[in-house]
Amino acid sequence: MSVQPRIRWFRREDRDKIVEEAIDILERIGVFVENDEAIELLDGAGAKVEASTGRVLIPAPLIESALRSAPERIQVFDRFGQMTMDLGEDRVHFNPGSAALRVFDYALGKARTPVTSDVVAFSRLTDALPNYAAQSTGVIPGDVPEDLADRYRVYIGLLSSQKPIVTGTFEKRAFRVMHEMLSAVRGDAEKLRQKPLAIFDCCPSPPLMWSDLTAQALIDCARAGIPAELVSMPLTGATSPVTLAGAITQHCAENLSGITIHQLAQAGAPIIYGGSPAFFDMRKGTTPMGAVETQMIDGGYAEIGKHLGVPTHAYLGMSDSKMVDFQAGMESAMGATLAAVSGVNNVSGPGMHDFESCQSLEKLVLDHEICGLVLRLAAGIELRDDPIAMTVLEEGLVSKEFLSLDHTAKWFRQEGYYPSDVIDRATLGEWEAAGAKDSATRASESVLSILSHHEPKPLEASVAAYLEEIMQGEAREAGVDTLPELSLDARYEGAVKAASTA
Repeated sequence: MSVQPRIRWFRREDRDKIVEEAIDILERIGVFVENDEAIELLDGAGAKVEASTGRVLIPAPLIESALRSAPERIQVFDRFGQMTMDLGEDRVHFNPGSAALRVFDYALGKARTPVTSDVVAFSRLTDALPNYAAQSTGVIPGDVPEDLADRYRVYIGLLSSQKPIVTGTFEKRAFRVMHEMLSAVRGDAEKLRQKPLAIFDCCPSPPLMWSDLTAQALIDCARAGIPAELVSMPLTGATSPVTLAGAITQHCAENLSGITIHQLAQAGAPIIYGGSPAFFDMRKGTTPMGAVETQMIDGGYAEIGKHLGVPTHAYLGMSDSKMVDFQAGMESAMGATLAAVSGVNNVSGPGMHDFESCQSLEKLVLDHEICGLVLRLAAGIELRDDPIAMTVLEEGLVSKEFLSLDHTAKWFRQEGYYPSDVIDRATLGEWEAAGAKDSATRASESVLSILSHHEPKPLEASVAAYLEEIMQGEAREAGVDTLPELSLDARYEGAVKAASTA
């Protein structure tokens, strides 16, 4: 058995101190709750509700009870019922980040507002890339009304990929519709509960507040048995203490309050300790997701989540670069590596850049290779043989080489991760003969190739028709007569046609 390489951020006594202070914050300062049902749950369980302010003071025994009932392991399954995510301990899984407002158009050389065809391409591409355990509702399409976008993205994802989906709601009533679609794909609501097909992000507002929408999402997820993922977002010096430890302590308090609301709604329901904090850049007024301090906060709070015995999440593997360039690779690789050695269970963010606001298909392909390297790192070094090397050395000395040995053929694939051609490992002469292309160019060609050759497994026709009926009904309520066609844009369609006639 190999030992996963790990980094430690705190001593045991420091972890205890952070958790104790976070609980003390919730007891003495409390958390603001705007949702009536959440307030009723807290009030009925013995929390002190200040009606005039909406602040709720949560006693330590209530928090501790919620932690005891929260599961330490969560399994998530694909459309066909195969487990693709086993969240807990130090097991690491990657998915693209969610809800980008823009998509980087490589052909134009700049970012633009996404449309339906971008959502389709994003989902299909993610489906084809095996180092992503799940897809996500990664971009918000601008060609449908904003209040329809949450259901619409899930609809496209369910049609375009077999992978489970990381998503979230933009309005309270949306959960019912999204749950109905997920249940239809799984078979029914009880089968969905037994084999979840989605994770829903639930985001407290820093500092220490649960809005009406996000508290309701917590409650709805708990009662449906769909994993809820807490996404706490302290910004150092802006919406949280400026110190990293102070931000981690606030993050802990926000997560503990969410776990408490969630477990009061349904004890034992699956919930993930996560977030998307940032080390606020005072010079620019920005929230750099590629900053090492941001990544340190993520690793630190993941250690606290493990200390509390719940699965963990973080937004890592992202960049603040506006292009697919050196900065994008540097920041993304560093974040993904820190996620792995911190043992973060669910890592969101590959493909994202420009402060978590833009998705790039080319970066998604390049980051897929980062994830492959990082997952190999996380697997550690295994002693394959006993004796470790003596026997094969004896054989190699006789043959004067190792390439032809049975031992080499047996182990070389298990020992190494071999990236696709988007990563250059060619000789100089080979590279020049292939056009001397940089990594972004190779990634762009890879996107076209994948989308031209990969055909996602379709839903059963009756299920697809039922989802379409649901979505058309939602569109009519939003005042939309006709939804956009679910197709790739002309650039990708052209590649598909060229491949089909080749």
